[in-house]
Amino acid sequence: MNTWRKLAAIVGSSLLLTALASAADAPTGAMGVWQKHEYSFAYMGFTTTYSCDGLADKVKVLLIAAGARPDAKSRAGACASGFGRPDKFARASLTFYTLAPAATTAATDGTPVDAVWRSVSFAYRSPRELTTGDCELIEQFRNNVLPMFTTRNVDNRTTCVPHQESGSNISLRFESLAAVPTGSAAHSQPGAG
Repeated sequence: MNTWRKLAAIVGSSLLLTALASAADAPTGAMGVWQKHEYSFAYMGFTTTYSCDGLADKVKVLLIAAGARPDAKSRAGACASGFGRPDKFARASLTFYTLAPAATTAATDGTPVDAVWRSVSFAYRSPRELTTGDCELIEQFRNNVLPMFTTRNVDNRTTCVPHQESGSNISLRFESLAAVPTGSAAHSQPGAG
């Protein structure tokens, strides 16, 4: 019987330590402030060609999915080919806000908000608008835009094969500091489109 009590005590201690470790990562009491970013995103890829408006739409999806504030703006840049026509040098003008830890940053937009670490995954059809042809876009987003977000545990296994979709794989996972949805805001937030 003593063996069972010792085992129960060990298991109980283990569960307590696990709970304490999880509590260290919990959002309770975490605060963040919104930081404004303006960026001219110039896409240059070998496999997929976007129209400037198509690129702007796709990048906005990535911004919102990565944890940018829902009012992110992504506008078509100056393109030689015109609206709706593929352009080898597609551009998008981005204006968006990301959350940074309140303790380390001065607020650029308002007061601190409750924050939480949210898991994000970019893969084929996650978000649903992503296809294998977007592989090079994901690489460029990861290199040029993702550093503007507060992230941790970045796991990049994306591999792109130029001039072909077969053999390419989108696999980018990370945790992003995001605002905790409030009761009324959670119902009124627009979709990621």
